[in-house]
Amino acid sequence: MSLIRLSQGAVTVSGAIAQKPAVSGHAWMLLQYLLGLRKLGFDVLFVDQLTNASPKEIAWLESVMSQTGLDQSWSLLFEGGSIGLPRGRVIERVRSSLFLLNVMGFLKDEEILTAAHRRVFLDIDPGFGQMWHELGLADVFAGHDHFVTIGENIGKPRCRIPTCGLNWLTTRQPVVLDEWPLQGPSGTSFTSVGRWRSDYAPVVYEGQTFGLRVHEFRKFMTLPRLVNETFELALDIDSGETPDLALLKLNGWRLVPPEEVAGDLGVYRSYLQASMAEFLVAKNMYVDTRSGWFSDRSACYLASGRPVVAQDTGLAELYPIGEGLVAYQTLDEAVAAVNDIGRDYRRHARRAREIADEFFNSDKVLTRLVEAVAD
Repeated sequence: MSLIRLSQGAVTVSGAIAQKPAVSGHAWMLLQYLLGLRKLGFDVLFVDQLTNASPKEIAWLESVMSQTGLDQSWSLLFEGGSIGLPRGRVIERVRSSLFLLNVMGFLKDEEILTAAHRRVFLDIDPGFGQMWHELGLADVFAGHDHFVTIGENIGKPRCRIPTCGLNWLTTRQPVVLDEWPLQGPSGTSFTSVGRWRSDYAPVVYEGQTFGLRVHEFRKFMTLPRLVNETFELALDIDSGETPDLALLKLNGWRLVPPEEVAGDLGVYRSYLQASMAEFLVAKNMYVDTRSGWFSDRSACYLASGRPVVAQDTGLAELYPIGEGLVAYQTLDEAVAAVNDIGRDYRRHARRAREIADEFFNSDKVLTRLVEAVAD
């Protein structure tokens, strides 16, 4: 079936925006799918779900939707009711959709899931769900017809993520290039936005512990002292992490309150665009499994013409590495990557945008995704 015919239809996307107020990076990740699918001609609906919705959570979701022209295209479900599109209309829209894209299986509403013609599980945290499944801790995949992951190496010999006997389709992180235009002169700092820990605890699987970002970042603490560049992090780190906070400060990492950067969609975008480049440290889970994971935030840096120095998760098997996007495994390699970008910044910045267009352009990524799950 051609995309022209498919794009005359509707698609429903479900995920968590309301429960993560003032977390613009997460909201933008979901918006890339919603805005990208709309750009392809689809009638999109976003469905969020909470047990009880607070005024702050409701206000955040309403703000995100209205700022991006989706103010008539969302519903927040909670016990006893809904806000936005009424529940009955949601069921009608889901029933008429080509598919329901359920991010990490977030939507649990059986009535709505049953109404969907195709239920597509989208895995954005590769390794965690699969290991939980194999360990008997949780089955987030149940009730879905298609399984899609951004862990692009899953199923390959070197990747340690179990497939759980499922037929995994792989996809890249989409970025809507019109929303992330190429920028002119850059800032002076390597930056990033992220959390020191996460919602998930480390997982012990086949005798190895697969951990979080904190477990990788400590390996690169001394980087700012080894290069002639500045580093700034909008880092969500608990004030009780006193040893790590002291080490970050001692080694020259400049920290800014994450709420000042992530509390607004536009401010978040401007922060990335005003950077010199991104320095990305991945979760230990992504690194040690050789997952092929790549950050949606990094795709936004690239689209803005900002180079990315990314910790290697098996990226060399997937992308052209060395210009615009530079991967590292060791501290010495991180030093070399940062120095190379500093020496020939214009070359790296130009190549960054080219990589975004070639590999992460939402038109290309989402066309392939739709054709794979709706054919």
